[in-house]
Amino acid sequence: MPKRAKELKALQVRNLTKPGRHAVGGASGLCLNITDTGAKSWILRTTVGIKRRHIGLGSYPEVSLAEAREKAQEMRRKISTGIDPVEERQSQRSALVTEGKKETTFEEAFNRYFEEKLQGELNNVKHLKQWRSTLTTYAFPLIGEKAVDFITMDDVLSVLRPIWETKNETASRVRQRIETILDWSKVMGFREGENPARWKGNLEQILPSSNKVKKVLGHPAVALDEMSTWFSLLQARDGIAALALQFLTLTGARSGEIRGALWNEMDLKQGIWTIPAERMKAQKEHRVPLSSAAAHLVAHAPRLMGCPYVFPSPKNGQMSDMTISAVMRRIQAAEEKAGRVGFLDPRSRRPAVPHGLRSSFRDWAAERTSYPRDIAEMALAC
Repeated sequence: MPKRAKELKALQVRNLTKPGRHAVGGASGLCLNITDTGAKSWILRTTVGIKRRHIGLGSYPEVSLAEAREKAQEMRRKISTGIDPVEERQSQRSALVTEGKKETTFEEAFNRYFEEKLQGELNNVKHLKQWRSTLTTYAFPLIGEKAVDFITMDDVLSVLRPIWETKNETASRVRQRIETILDWSKVMGFREGENPARWKGNLEQILPSSNKVKKVLGHPAVALDEMSTWFSLLQARDGIAALALQFLTLTGARSGEIRGALWNEMDLKQGIWTIPAERMKAQKEHRVPLSSAAAHLVAHAPRLMGCPYVFPSPKNGQMSDMTISAVMRRIQAAEEKAGRVGFLDPRSRRPAVPHGLRSSFRDWAAERTSYPRDIAEMALAC
């Protein structure tokens, strides 16, 4: 027969201070465990089948001696009926975790995805803001508080249908972002089943394709027949911002790529401007072949000592987007002051803006050259 531990009184238990396990009696295997730091907790030492178990019953004095003995006896009753208390606890904890995952809302899932993954991948602050703003505007009001595991195709359609034909580009991005969040949620165990925001073989059977819906007017562009006149007026203007706008026109690059252009990215001998991946919208390095006019412009641009930017601000920092736009507005204002219409987009009849020059490039490539559309898209790094 195993030796039975002497039943200690509450005062005796309170006076125990030596580190180690102290049998307290009153329930077979019940011990008070004392660490080197003096922390005390209850442990039930027992055997379940052939498994040796040390089962925690709580800390002392939060759990009193009497409560510990009661818990220990309850554990032994369960063991006598074939229940393993340790496995039972693990199963209960797993069920609680699973239940918690199932209750994760779409907005909560987005916030975690945004903080744990997206912020580490996207360096472009503007794109990060667009992710949050589009979902905040269009998705959160309708599905933000719904658990991701219960989001259906009808929920996704409730977000997309109101804007699919009037704001198709935005709607397409919202769909892609919802799909991404739901894919991430499935990997994390927050949902199961197919992704209701998937396009191919799914929403494409319900929503009209993007090239069939009415296109939202893009950025106003300079008409092809007016480009030569407009560019001559631009060349007549002084200042770094005017040079930057010329370079934008000659390369078809985005404003941010122009404003962030660095001298060490320019290989004028080879006629190549290499834009690193972190400054590209597609997050891929982009090599821009420089025409003789573009290379000449860079070669003769003023270079300020200690300034890395090709087109810097007056304080030798990066030029603001508004600075380049202002040059274009002043050209338009001068034309209007002279009694002329100025440079209006042929379709929308709105005054042209810098980003619209990329549309002018597309029109030129399509109407005045024999280059395939894919080549023009590659040149623009779309």
